[in-house]
Amino acid sequence: MTSPSATATKPQAAAPAAQARPAALSTPGHDTGLLLLRLVLGLTMAGHGAQKLFGWFGGGGISGTGQFFTASGYPAGDAMAVLAGLTETLGGLGLAAGLLTPLAGAAVVGTMVNAIAVHGTGAFFAPAGIEYELLLTAGAAALTLTGPGRYAVDGFLPVLRAHRLAHGALALALGVVLAAVMLLVRN
Repeated sequence: MTSPSATATKPQAAAPAAQARPAALSTPGHDTGLLLLRLVLGLTMAGHGAQKLFGWFGGGGISGTGQFFTASGYPAGDAMAVLAGLTETLGGLGLAAGLLTPLAGAAVVGTMVNAIAVHGTGAFFAPAGIEYELLLTAGAAALTLTGPGRYAVDGFLPVLRAHRLAHGALALALGVVLAAVMLLVRN
């Protein structure tokens, strides 16, 4: 026969170990916060892309944006306008929907690294600073690394259902490398 004190210590010993486990990250509040961040950041970027591609929302369209790219030292300004517009639109919509989130986030990071390089005057705060572009870059990088949360299309894709930090880190590295390539072609 076991003594009452011997059986009572086993559950007590297990209780602190169970309490020491970290809480699951995927909570309704966490997932809702990621959804809000994805929607605001993604739709903002898609709007910027639409400005470049179609001239919507007061944008310059391909011609006006192409002239800006040429004046900023990029070759083939109109082609760069199309490339930037498509990248911002598709990357933004991908983030908003949570579709291929690591790649969508990396696309936004890549375009924003170039925007920081073009707009960077040494100032941080508006009107001539890079705070806005840096905020968009950091938000996209954060989503690339954390994943889209539960309320996303990626949840239906087997390869992206369980977001892995490795997916995000590789995609982020790809976005930075491609941004660097684009900066190298700039005069």
